[in-house]
Amino acid sequence: MYLTRRKPALYLREDSRSGLFLGILPRKCSIFKLFLTCLLLGFLSMLWLQLSCTGDVRKQGDVPPKQSCPPVPRTVNEDPSWGPHRLALIIPFRERFEELLSFVPHMHQYLSDKKIRHHIFVVNQVDHYRFNRASLINVGFLESGNDTDYIAMHDVDLLPLNPSLDYGFPEKGPFHVASPDLHPLYHYKTYVGGILLLTKQHYELVSV
Repeated sequence: MYLTRRKPALYLREDSRSGLFLGILPRKCSIFKLFLTCLLLGFLSMLWLQLSCTGDVRKQGDVPPKQSCPPVPRTVNEDPSWGPHRLALIIPFRERFEELLSFVPHMHQYLSDKKIRHHIFVVNQVDHYRFNRASLINVGFLESGNDTDYIAMHDVDLLPLNPSLDYGFPEKGPFHVASPDLHPLYHYKTYVGGILLLTKQHYELVSV
């Protein structure tokens, strides 16, 4: 039999919690409960930080945050020389952004120089099915509302350069600006695409 020397054991008394953090804990507090409490506090802190950054939580009396992209007001020239009519320029569009970036400012300046009130509608087809130009034009017609009284079905790859081209109100009926004689590619007689002007009344008659 050998004599064994017992190592002194270290016992903590219940009243020996002198640390600030341990002193506030209840006597019966498991590690699992402590972990859940910390996790909950962390989640609440992140939620409060997110709401504060997005501006959803504001003190009373604070000025509401400014919009990142303020709407651009529509400039309407009240000069009588511009005429009473307003054109809805409808562009059926899909995946031709470089041409669109050139088309919109060019057409706005071109029509403004001719003193034609206008509003440009770019109707984008987001799927990859066959390009449905007719359906896109129908959508543009419905979106144009009552602010316009005639439309132009306009391809995005056609830029008018001749200032004598007529984009005015087609009082005598549909007017084909990009006729087969003027279009750079399509010269057959039955071609009616490219740029076609017609009143909304005529368009509704075609849809009936």
